[in-house]
Amino acid sequence: MSDHRIAVVPGDGIGTEVIPAALQALEVLGERGGFSVELDHLDWSCQRYLETGRMMPEDGLDRIAGHDAILLGAVGWPGVPDHVSLWGLLIPIRRQFRQYVNLRPIKVMAGLPGPLRDSEGVDFVVVRENVEGEYSEIGGRLDRGLPSELAVQEAVFTRAGVTRIVDYAFELATARGGSLTSATKSNGIVHTMPFWDEIVRERAAAYDVPWRQEHIDALVAKLVLRPGDFDVIVGSNLFGDILSDLAAAIAGSIGIAPAANIDPTREFPSMFEPVHGSAPDIAGQGVANPLGALWSASMMLDHLGRHEAAAALMTGIERTLADGRTRTPDLGGTATTQELTDAVLANLPVPD
Repeated sequence: MSDHRIAVVPGDGIGTEVIPAALQALEVLGERGGFSVELDHLDWSCQRYLETGRMMPEDGLDRIAGHDAILLGAVGWPGVPDHVSLWGLLIPIRRQFRQYVNLRPIKVMAGLPGPLRDSEGVDFVVVRENVEGEYSEIGGRLDRGLPSELAVQEAVFTRAGVTRIVDYAFELATARGGSLTSATKSNGIVHTMPFWDEIVRERAAAYDVPWRQEHIDALVAKLVLRPGDFDVIVGSNLFGDILSDLAAAIAGSIGIAPAANIDPTREFPSMFEPVHGSAPDIAGQGVANPLGALWSASMMLDHLGRHEAAAALMTGIERTLADGRTRTPDLGGTATTQELTDAVLANLPVPD
Protein backbone atom coordinates (compact mmCIF):
# COMPACT_ATOMS: atom_id res chain seq x y z
CA MET A 1 0.00 0.00 0.00
CA SER A 2 1.26 3.48 -0.88
CA ASP A 3 1.13 6.32 1.63
CA HIS A 4 -0.54 8.78 -0.74
CA ARG A 5 -2.66 8.34 -3.84
CA ILE A 6 -2.48 11.25 -6.28
CA ALA A 7 -4.58 11.89 -9.38
CA VAL A 8 -2.29 13.40 -12.02
CA VAL A 9 -3.90 15.55 -14.73
CA PRO A 10 -1.19 17.14 -16.92
CA GLY A 11 -3.88 18.72 -19.11
CA ASP A 12 -2.85 20.86 -22.03
CA GLY A 13 0.19 22.58 -23.52
CA ILE A 14 3.07 23.10 -21.14
CA GLY A 15 1.11 21.33 -18.42
CA THR A 16 2.37 18.09 -19.96
CA GLU A 17 5.94 19.41 -19.66
CA VAL A 18 5.97 20.82 -16.12
CA ILE A 19 4.02 18.08 -14.37
CA PRO A 20 6.78 15.50 -15.06
CA ALA A 21 9.13 17.86 -13.21
CA ALA A 22 6.85 17.83 -10.18
CA LEU A 23 6.57 14.04 -10.33
CA GLN A 24 10.33 13.71 -10.52
CA ALA A 25 10.63 15.80 -7.37
CA LEU A 26 7.98 13.72 -5.59
CA GLU A 27 9.90 10.54 -6.40
CA VAL A 28 13.19 11.93 -5.07
CA LEU A 29 11.62 13.36 -1.93
CA GLY A 30 9.65 10.18 -1.30
CA GLU A 31 12.81 8.10 -1.44
CA ARG A 32 14.56 10.49 0.94
CA GLY A 33 11.62 10.82 3.30
CA GLY A 34 10.57 7.19 3.39
CA PHE A 35 7.08 7.65 1.95
CA SER A 36 5.51 6.36 -1.23
CA VAL A 37 3.15 7.95 -3.71
CA GLU A 38 0.78 6.11 -6.05
CA LEU A 39 0.09 8.07 -9.22
CA ASP A 40 -3.01 7.69 -11.36
CA HIS A 41 -2.37 9.38 -14.71
CA LEU A 42 -5.45 10.84 -16.42
CA ASP A 43 -5.70 12.20 -19.98
CA TRP A 44 -8.35 14.80 -19.18
CA SER A 45 -7.67 17.70 -21.52
CA CYS A 46 -8.76 19.74 -24.52
CA GLN A 47 -7.31 17.06 -26.77
CA ARG A 48 -9.65 14.59 -25.14
CA TYR A 49 -12.52 17.01 -25.68
CA LEU A 50 -11.72 17.31 -29.39
CA GLU A 51 -11.69 13.51 -29.68
CA THR A 52 -14.66 12.62 -27.46
CA GLY A 53 -16.67 15.78 -26.81
CA ARG A 54 -15.84 15.74 -23.09
CA MET A 55 -12.93 17.13 -21.09
CA MET A 56 -13.21 14.16 -18.71
CA PRO A 57 -15.34 11.02 -18.53
CA GLU A 58 -18.90 11.27 -17.26
CA ASP A 59 -17.88 9.47 -14.06
CA GLY A 60 -14.56 11.32 -13.79
CA LEU A 61 -15.22 12.99 -10.45
CA ASP A 62 -16.32 9.68 -8.92
CA ARG A 63 -13.04 8.11 -10.07
CA ILE A 64 -10.90 10.58 -8.12
CA ALA A 65 -13.11 11.34 -5.13
CA GLY A 66 -11.14 8.91 -2.96
CA HIS A 67 -7.68 10.23 -3.85
CA ASP A 68 -5.59 12.15 -1.35
CA ALA A 69 -4.87 15.01 -3.75
CA ILE A 70 -4.99 16.09 -7.38
CA LEU A 71 -2.02 17.53 -9.29
CA LEU A 72 -3.09 19.56 -12.32
CA GLY A 73 -0.88 21.00 -15.06
CA ALA A 74 -2.91 23.44 -17.16
CA VAL A 75 -6.22 23.68 -18.99
CA GLY A 76 -6.90 25.36 -22.32
CA TRP A 77 -6.00 25.10 -25.99
CA PRO A 78 -6.72 27.01 -29.22
CA GLY A 79 -9.88 25.75 -30.86
CA VAL A 80 -11.58 24.93 -27.57
CA PRO A 81 -13.40 27.91 -26.03
CA ASP A 82 -12.17 28.78 -22.54
CA HIS A 83 -15.62 28.42 -21.00
CA VAL A 84 -15.76 24.86 -22.38
CA SER A 85 -12.37 23.81 -21.02
CA LEU A 86 -12.79 25.47 -17.62
CA TRP A 87 -16.39 24.47 -16.99
CA GLY A 88 -15.70 20.99 -18.34
CA LEU A 89 -12.85 20.20 -15.96
CA LEU A 90 -11.39 22.71 -13.52
CA ILE A 91 -14.53 24.31 -12.13
CA PRO A 92 -16.47 21.04 -11.65
CA ILE A 93 -13.54 19.65 -9.64
CA ARG A 94 -13.40 22.75 -7.46
CA ARG A 95 -17.12 22.78 -6.80
CA GLN A 96 -17.89 19.08 -6.51
CA PHE A 97 -15.03 18.65 -4.05
CA ARG A 98 -15.90 21.80 -2.06
CA GLN A 99 -12.49 23.36 -2.69
CA TYR A 100 -13.69 26.72 -1.47
CA VAL A 101 -10.20 28.07 -0.69
CA ASN A 102 -7.92 29.11 -3.51
CA LEU A 103 -4.58 29.80 -1.87
CA ARG A 104 -1.88 31.69 -3.75
CA PRO A 105 1.35 32.53 -1.91
CA ILE A 106 3.54 35.28 -3.33
CA LYS A 107 7.20 35.73 -2.44
CA VAL A 108 9.99 37.81 -3.95
CA MET A 109 12.98 35.46 -3.71
CA ALA A 110 16.69 36.21 -3.67
CA GLY A 111 18.11 36.18 -7.17
CA LEU A 112 14.79 37.02 -8.80
CA PRO A 113 14.01 40.65 -8.03
CA GLY A 114 10.53 41.65 -9.02
CA PRO A 115 9.93 44.36 -11.61
CA LEU A 116 9.06 46.88 -8.88
CA ARG A 117 11.56 48.93 -6.94
CA ASP A 118 11.72 48.21 -3.21
CA SER A 119 10.09 44.78 -3.58
CA GLU A 120 12.72 42.93 -1.56
CA GLY A 121 11.18 40.89 1.23
CA VAL A 122 7.68 40.84 -0.23
CA ASP A 123 5.88 37.78 1.17
CA PHE A 124 2.10 37.65 1.20
CA VAL A 125 -0.80 35.32 0.43
CA VAL A 126 -3.96 35.87 -1.57
CA VAL A 127 -6.95 33.91 -0.24
CA ARG A 128 -9.56 33.71 -2.97
CA GLU A 129 -13.12 32.46 -2.49
CA ASN A 130 -13.24 29.63 -4.99
CA VAL A 131 -16.74 28.24 -5.52
CA GLU A 132 -19.31 31.03 -5.58
CA GLY A 133 -19.24 34.83 -5.96
CA GLU A 134 -19.11 36.30 -9.44
CA TYR A 135 -18.35 32.98 -11.17
CA SER A 136 -21.85 31.53 -10.92
CA GLU A 137 -23.91 29.63 -13.46
CA ILE A 138 -26.96 31.79 -12.87
CA GLY A 139 -27.90 34.02 -15.78
CA GLY A 140 -28.51 33.80 -19.49
CA ARG A 141 -28.79 35.54 -22.85
CA LEU A 142 -31.83 36.76 -24.73
CA ASP A 143 -32.41 37.84 -28.34
CA ARG A 144 -29.17 36.31 -29.58
CA GLY A 145 -27.90 38.03 -32.72
CA LEU A 146 -30.48 40.81 -32.59
CA PRO A 147 -29.83 44.49 -31.84
CA SER A 148 -31.73 43.98 -28.59
CA GLU A 149 -29.48 41.09 -27.46
CA LEU A 150 -28.65 41.08 -23.77
CA ALA A 151 -26.70 38.97 -21.29
CA VAL A 152 -27.36 38.67 -17.57
CA GLN A 153 -24.85 37.20 -15.10
CA GLU A 154 -25.74 36.84 -11.43
CA ALA A 155 -23.21 36.88 -8.60
CA VAL A 156 -23.95 34.59 -5.66
CA PHE A 157 -22.69 35.43 -2.16
CA THR A 158 -23.93 33.28 0.72
CA ARG A 159 -23.43 33.95 4.40
CA ALA A 160 -21.95 30.48 4.85
CA GLY A 161 -19.62 30.88 1.87
CA VAL A 162 -18.32 34.31 2.81
CA THR A 163 -17.97 33.42 6.48
CA ARG A 164 -15.88 30.32 5.90
CA ILE A 165 -13.43 32.01 3.51
CA VAL A 166 -13.05 35.03 5.78
CA ASP A 167 -12.47 32.78 8.80
CA TYR A 168 -9.84 30.84 6.86
CA ALA A 169 -8.08 34.08 5.98
CA PHE A 170 -8.17 35.40 9.54
CA GLU A 171 -6.84 32.08 10.86
CA LEU A 172 -4.02 32.19 8.31
CA ALA A 173 -3.16 35.76 9.30
CA THR A 174 -3.14 34.67 12.94
CA ALA A 175 -0.76 31.78 12.17
CA ARG A 176 1.53 34.09 10.19
CA GLY A 177 1.46 36.73 12.91
CA GLY A 178 0.46 39.28 10.31
CA SER A 179 -2.46 41.35 9.13
CA LEU A 180 -5.47 40.95 6.86
CA THR A 181 -6.74 43.09 3.99
CA SER A 182 -10.22 42.55 2.60
CA ALA A 183 -10.81 43.42 -1.06
CA THR A 184 -14.16 45.09 -1.66
CA LYS A 185 -16.01 47.46 -3.97
CA SER A 186 -18.94 48.43 -1.78
CA ASN A 187 -18.90 51.99 -3.07
CA GLY A 188 -20.06 50.75 -6.46
CA ILE A 189 -21.54 47.26 -6.08
CA VAL A 190 -24.59 47.94 -3.97
CA HIS A 191 -25.68 44.51 -2.66
CA THR A 192 -23.00 41.82 -2.62
CA MET A 193 -20.04 43.91 -1.50
CA PRO A 194 -21.73 45.62 1.48
CA PHE A 195 -22.86 42.09 2.48
CA TRP A 196 -19.23 40.91 2.19
CA ASP A 197 -18.03 43.89 4.26
CA GLU A 198 -20.58 43.24 7.00
CA ILE A 199 -19.46 39.62 7.41
CA VAL A 200 -15.78 40.56 7.42
CA ARG A 201 -16.47 43.09 10.17
CA GLU A 202 -18.46 40.53 12.18
CA ARG A 203 -15.79 37.85 11.91
CA ALA A 204 -12.94 40.27 12.66
CA ALA A 205 -14.29 40.64 16.17
CA ALA A 206 -13.38 36.99 16.84
CA TYR A 207 -9.69 37.45 15.96
CA ASP A 208 -6.83 39.47 17.39
CA VAL A 209 -5.56 40.43 13.94
CA PRO A 210 -5.03 43.93 12.52
CA TRP A 211 -7.24 44.31 9.46
CA ARG A 212 -8.56 46.81 6.97
CA GLN A 213 -10.65 46.85 3.84
CA GLU A 214 -9.60 48.33 0.52
CA HIS A 215 -11.61 49.02 -2.61
CA ILE A 216 -10.29 46.79 -5.36
CA ASP A 217 -9.23 49.61 -7.68
CA ALA A 218 -7.23 51.33 -4.95
CA LEU A 219 -5.89 47.99 -3.74
CA VAL A 220 -4.30 47.02 -7.06
CA ALA A 221 -2.58 50.41 -7.15
CA LYS A 222 -1.25 50.01 -3.62
CA LEU A 223 -0.03 46.48 -4.39
CA VAL A 224 2.12 47.92 -7.17
CA LEU A 225 3.31 50.91 -5.16
CA ARG A 226 3.86 49.22 -1.77
CA PRO A 227 3.62 45.42 -2.03
CA GLY A 228 5.50 44.99 1.24
CA ASP A 229 2.56 46.45 3.15
CA PHE A 230 0.46 43.31 2.69
CA ASP A 231 0.37 39.95 4.44
CA VAL A 232 -2.95 38.13 3.85
CA ILE A 233 -5.42 39.45 1.29
CA VAL A 234 -8.90 37.92 1.11
CA GLY A 235 -11.17 38.50 -1.84
CA SER A 236 -14.16 37.21 -3.75
CA ASN A 237 -13.79 34.79 -6.65
CA LEU A 238 -13.28 37.54 -9.24
CA PHE A 239 -11.26 39.94 -7.11
CA GLY A 240 -9.05 37.14 -5.80
CA ASP A 241 -8.43 35.87 -9.32
CA ILE A 242 -7.27 39.28 -10.55
CA LEU A 243 -5.21 40.07 -7.46
CA SER A 244 -3.35 36.78 -7.48
CA ASP A 245 -2.15 37.14 -11.08
CA LEU A 246 -1.05 40.71 -10.42
CA ALA A 247 0.77 39.45 -7.34
CA ALA A 248 2.55 36.76 -9.37
CA ALA A 249 3.87 39.46 -11.71
CA ILE A 250 5.12 41.40 -8.69
CA ALA A 251 7.17 38.33 -7.76
CA GLY A 252 8.96 38.39 -11.11
CA SER A 253 7.20 35.80 -13.27
CA ILE A 254 3.85 34.10 -13.42
CA GLY A 255 5.89 31.01 -14.32
CA ILE A 256 6.87 30.49 -10.67
CA ALA A 257 3.40 31.01 -9.17
CA PRO A 258 1.61 28.08 -7.47
CA ALA A 259 -1.98 27.61 -6.37
CA ALA A 260 -3.84 25.29 -4.04
CA ASN A 261 -7.57 24.58 -4.29
CA ILE A 262 -8.33 23.38 -0.80
CA ASP A 263 -11.19 21.65 0.97
CA PRO A 264 -10.19 22.47 4.56
CA THR A 265 -12.51 19.76 5.91
CA ARG A 266 -10.49 17.14 3.98
CA GLU A 267 -13.69 15.32 3.10
CA PHE A 268 -12.64 15.62 -0.53
CA PRO A 269 -9.24 15.75 -2.24
CA SER A 270 -7.64 19.15 -2.70
CA MET A 271 -6.08 20.17 -6.01
CA PHE A 272 -2.70 21.80 -6.66
CA GLU A 273 -1.68 23.60 -9.87
CA PRO A 274 0.69 26.19 -11.30
CA VAL A 275 -1.22 29.25 -12.44
CA HIS A 276 0.63 29.99 -15.68
CA GLY A 277 -1.85 28.35 -18.03
CA SER A 278 -1.16 26.11 -21.01
CA ALA A 279 0.97 28.67 -22.94
CA PRO A 280 0.42 27.32 -26.47
CA ASP A 281 3.04 29.72 -27.83
CA ILE A 282 5.89 27.81 -26.18
CA ALA A 283 4.32 24.36 -25.81
CA GLY A 284 6.47 21.54 -27.13
CA GLN A 285 9.71 23.51 -27.01
CA GLY A 286 10.89 22.12 -23.66
CA VAL A 287 11.54 25.56 -22.21
CA ALA A 288 8.54 25.99 -19.89
CA ASN A 289 9.35 27.12 -16.36
CA PRO A 290 8.73 24.18 -13.97
CA LEU A 291 9.00 26.23 -10.76
CA GLY A 292 5.26 26.90 -10.50
CA ALA A 293 4.58 23.17 -10.73
CA LEU A 294 7.37 22.38 -8.25
CA TRP A 295 6.09 24.98 -5.77
CA SER A 296 2.57 23.54 -6.21
CA ALA A 297 3.99 20.10 -5.42
CA SER A 298 5.55 21.55 -2.28
CA MET A 299 2.16 22.91 -1.23
CA MET A 300 0.64 19.50 -1.89
CA LEU A 301 3.27 17.77 0.24
CA ASP A 302 2.61 20.21 3.06
CA HIS A 303 -1.13 19.52 2.80
CA LEU A 304 -0.42 15.77 2.97
CA GLY A 305 1.57 16.23 6.18
CA ARG A 306 4.99 15.81 4.56
CA HIS A 307 6.23 19.09 5.97
CA GLU A 308 9.96 18.31 5.81
CA ALA A 309 9.73 17.26 2.18
CA ALA A 310 7.70 20.36 1.34
CA ALA A 311 10.26 22.62 3.03
CA ALA A 312 13.16 20.82 1.31
CA LEU A 313 11.61 21.39 -2.13
CA MET A 314 11.12 25.09 -1.39
CA THR A 315 14.75 25.28 -0.28
CA GLY A 316 15.81 23.74 -3.59
CA ILE A 317 13.75 26.31 -5.50
CA GLU A 318 15.10 29.25 -3.49
CA ARG A 319 18.73 28.11 -3.75
CA THR A 320 18.41 27.67 -7.50
CA LEU A 321 16.94 31.14 -7.99
CA ALA A 322 19.55 32.69 -5.70
CA ASP A 323 22.34 30.97 -7.63
CA GLY A 324 21.03 32.41 -10.87
CA ARG A 325 22.97 30.19 -13.25
CA THR A 326 20.06 28.04 -14.43
CA ARG A 327 17.02 29.90 -15.71
CA THR A 328 14.36 29.30 -18.32
CA PRO A 329 13.72 31.99 -20.97
CA ASP A 330 10.89 33.63 -19.00
CA LEU A 331 13.46 34.33 -16.28
CA GLY A 332 16.01 35.69 -18.73
CA GLY A 333 18.01 32.48 -19.25
CA THR A 334 18.40 29.72 -21.80
CA ALA A 335 17.82 26.59 -19.70
CA THR A 336 15.34 23.90 -20.62
CA THR A 337 12.57 22.67 -18.35
CA GLN A 338 14.61 19.59 -17.49
CA GLU A 339 17.78 21.54 -16.80
CA LEU A 340 16.00 23.81 -14.32
CA THR A 341 14.34 20.81 -12.70
CA ASP A 342 17.71 19.08 -12.35
CA ALA A 343 19.17 22.22 -10.76
CA VAL A 344 16.38 22.37 -8.16
CA LEU A 345 16.84 18.71 -7.27
CA ALA A 346 20.60 19.18 -7.03
CA ASN A 347 19.97 22.04 -4.61
CA LEU A 348 17.79 20.04 -2.24
CA PRO A 349 19.24 20.08 1.28
CA VAL A 350 21.15 16.96 2.24
CA PRO A 351 19.01 14.76 4.52
CA ASP A 352 20.14 14.46 8.15
